[in-house]
Amino acid sequence: MTDIPEELARAQEKFNGEEGRAFIARLPDLTAAFLHRWELRITGTPMHGVSALVLPVVRSDDTPAVLKLQLLDEESEGEPVALRTWDGDGAVRLLDHDPATGTMLLERLDPTRTLAHVADVHASVQEIARLLSHLNRTPAPPGIRRLGDIARRMLERTPWALTRIPDPRARRITADCAAALREVAGEPGDRLLHWDLHDENVLASDRAPWLAIDPKPLAGDPGYELWPALANRFDPEDIRWRFDAMTEVMGLDRERARAWTYARLLENILWNVEDDDPVEEQHLEIARRLRAGAA
Repeated sequence: MTDIPEELARAQEKFNGEEGRAFIARLPDLTAAFLHRWELRITGTPMHGVSALVLPVVRSDDTPAVLKLQLLDEESEGEPVALRTWDGDGAVRLLDHDPATGTMLLERLDPTRTLAHVADVHASVQEIARLLSHLNRTPAPPGIRRLGDIARRMLERTPWALTRIPDPRARRITADCAAALREVAGEPGDRLLHWDLHDENVLASDRAPWLAIDPKPLAGDPGYELWPALANRFDPEDIRWRFDAMTEVMGLDRERARAWTYARLLENILWNVEDDDPVEEQHLEIARRLRAGAA
């Protein structure tokens, strides 16, 4: 019997409600089924994020791997497609996959060595930019969520959201973000994006210094990739340096990248409004720092 971490159960309850509770309830049987099906043996303590249970395992030939069990949704269904497309080049390698449940068998990386453990934030940000530059060279395969569709839905929801934001500063920044998105939405791009590459989603490996994990893939413009590295380990004085460094390493047009970064902020604001949460002050500060840098 596999113990299900309480933190994972609470996260599923919070974010997915009844569907999340059902997922947690069937996790023990689901785990047992895939251990048997893929001839795996658990060799360590279960790990988890907000949405997935990750078990260190070995295959029948003693190859180390991890079994990832997650609730299948719009984001997670694209993960195996992206990993198969990258085929281990800059990202964790997919070893097996069950389309019906979204369960994946992945190569084992070193969870004790992440970019989050690198004290030099500038070195961490530059490494993320190098990884993104490499991953984004790949055209998105068919079936991946498209940034153009997401952009259209955001612009459609913005007027509704503006009526529900009481803070005039936040309303003004929201409107500015939407205006920036309108300028670039007609050319949303076609590269394979990771979408969530921050320093905790970059792990060390014996076969490569650093590899990306946990993509929430999109087909779109690489400028949409910058937000996690700007927001993680937040430092308002460092925002402009991070933005300039990443756009330089990735070879991006800064004005387009700025517009897509504003679009990413708009996405977060819309989520806040939908959940009846206040707009996060740190996120607004990123917008202000980027706007000052454009002056």
